[in-house]
Amino acid sequence: MTKDHSKAQDQDQAQAENQAENQAGERSTVAVLGPGGVGGLLAALIARAGHRVICLAGDETARALRTDGVRVRSGRFGDFTATVEADTELREPVDACLISVKHTALDAALERVRPEVLGDGLLVPFLNGVEHPAALRARYGATRVAPAVIRVESTRTAPGVIEHGSPFAEIDLTGESVPRGRLDALAGVLAAAGPTVRVLDDEAATLWAKMSFLAPFALLTTRYGVPLGEVRTRHREELTALVAETAAVSRAYDTPADPSVALARYDAFPPEAKSSMQRDAEAGRPLELDAIGGALLRAADRHGVAVPVARALVEELADNHRH
Repeated sequence: MTKDHSKAQDQDQAQAENQAENQAGERSTVAVLGPGGVGGLLAALIARAGHRVICLAGDETARALRTDGVRVRSGRFGDFTATVEADTELREPVDACLISVKHTALDAALERVRPEVLGDGLLVPFLNGVEHPAALRARYGATRVAPAVIRVESTRTAPGVIEHGSPFAEIDLTGESVPRGRLDALAGVLAAAGPTVRVLDDEAATLWAKMSFLAPFALLTTRYGVPLGEVRTRHREELTALVAETAAVSRAYDTPADPSVALARYDAFPPEAKSSMQRDAEAGRPLELDAIGGALLRAADRHGVAVPVARALVEELADNHRH
């Protein structure tokens, strides 16, 4: 009887372990469209966790990734090299496709992911702004698009070479039209790979929380060509006014926004911090001005919210950076 009881216990334990493996360790196939600073880091972490990763990029980058993998230097996750697959377009269905290109490159990049090839896979845009989910749903279907927000400082220094500089990597995953079980499953894959992940029910609140922080940071650092420390001291009055305007637009979408909390976050950031838009301006690259500033102005106009400081900044930047 003891022997039978022990055998039953062993069987129960084995079954529990198998269930745990199926839930937490089932191998997923994840495509990453744009393996730059953010996409490259996520690709490497997911591949290191044992999943199949297909990076989608141009010929040169794809060749480098196939040959050398993705090399990561990170204080948080360590220094490592991950083996990934790479191609110039998606050629088979995947469980999820992470989109980590800049908004300025989105239309061209999406040619690499045809809707009929994606199948039932989730499309997960890590994009700035608030307007892209509607455009992606029109192209790929409502139940496939799961917008995400990531808080991380990560830079591609060469094809397949990623420098992760921040002590954090935090992801908020949402998707008002996506079954919750699918969001939870993807969140499990991402969290097991290393980042801190939350699944949030309110998509608008998730996207506007990012927008409320990003818009003042991006617009002012780019307009004056200085890091955040100088913005919050030399241009404090303008920063305070812009934060208040952005919060007012956010509240018009029934999403909470407290200007004092935003200002406190800016004050806690390293003074040398630069926005990605500022870095693009310094490098002579196209700016995500329409996706951030333009979207803010359009949202304000739809709800009749006055945003004179934001409007003046967007117009100045548009005039200064016309190509």
